[in-house]
Amino acid sequence: MQWLTLDTLDDVALKDYTGLTDVALRSVREPAEGLYIAESLKVLSRALGAGHHPRSIITTEQWVTPLRDLEANHEAALAEIPVYVGSAAIVEQLTGFHVHRGTLASMTRPTLPDVASLVKGARRVVVLENIVDHTNVGAVFRSVAGLGADAVIVSPSCADPLYRRSVRVSMGTVMQVPWTRATSFDNWREPLRAAGFHVAAFALEEGARSLEDMAAETHDRLAIVLGTEGEGLSAEAVASADSVVCIPMTHGVDSLNVAAASAVALWALR
Repeated sequence: MQWLTLDTLDDVALKDYTGLTDVALRSVREPAEGLYIAESLKVLSRALGAGHHPRSIITTEQWVTPLRDLEANHEAALAEIPVYVGSAAIVEQLTGFHVHRGTLASMTRPTLPDVASLVKGARRVVVLENIVDHTNVGAVFRSVAGLGADAVIVSPSCADPLYRRSVRVSMGTVMQVPWTRATSFDNWREPLRAAGFHVAAFALEEGARSLEDMAAETHDRLAIVLGTEGEGLSAEAVASADSVVCIPMTHGVDSLNVAAASAVALWALR
C-alpha cells in the first residue's frame, strides 16, 4: 500500500469520505459514483475476501499495525492502494463523525447480477420490498447469512445494502450473501415464478396462514417476501403470492420488527 500522511483535506481522492453523515446525499451519490464505504477492519477484510476492490483507505495511527497485518493477507488486492493516516480530529473533520472503529475504506461497487442468474440454483431467497431503514436491511442480511438462505432481492425503492450503516449492522455479511436489486415488481416476481419458487408473502392479512403450518410443508424452492416497516407489503405483492403467512403473536402485539421477523421466518423455514 502507499502510506500517506493525512494533514490536509484538499486531496481529490478524499472526496469519497465527505458528508458521510448525510444519509440522503450518500444514498444517491454512492451508487451513482460506483462506490461504497467499508467501516472497520473486519468489514474491510470481508470485502476483500469477497473480491471487492478498494479505491483508498483512511485510518488513524493506532490502527496502522492491524492494517499492515491485513495487508499481509491481501497483498495483491491492496497493492498500490493509497492509505491516508491522520489524527482522529482530522479524520472526524473529513467525515463528519468520530470514527471509533479506526478505519474507513472507499470501495468499488461490484456489478450486480440479474435476478434470474441470482436465483439459479438457490433454494431459499428473501425479497425485501421497500424497506427504507438501513439498519433493518443490514440486520436481515445478517439473518440470511447466519440462518442459511441463499440470496436476497431488494426492490427498486429499498434501502441500499451497501450503505455504511447497512454494512456495519450486517457485520459485513452483505459481502458474503449474493444479492441484487430488481428494477420493478415484475422483474423479481416473474423470474421467481419461472424458476419454480413458492412465494410466501409475510403480511397481516385476514386468512393468512400460520408460519407453523407453512413450516410443516415441503417446498424445494421458497421465496420469503418481507415488506416495509410501516405499511407492510404492497397489495400487488400480497395478491401475487402463492401463500400469505403471518407469525403468531401474543399479548396484543400484532407483529415483529421486520429484521426480527426475517430471523424467525428463516429459522422456521430452513
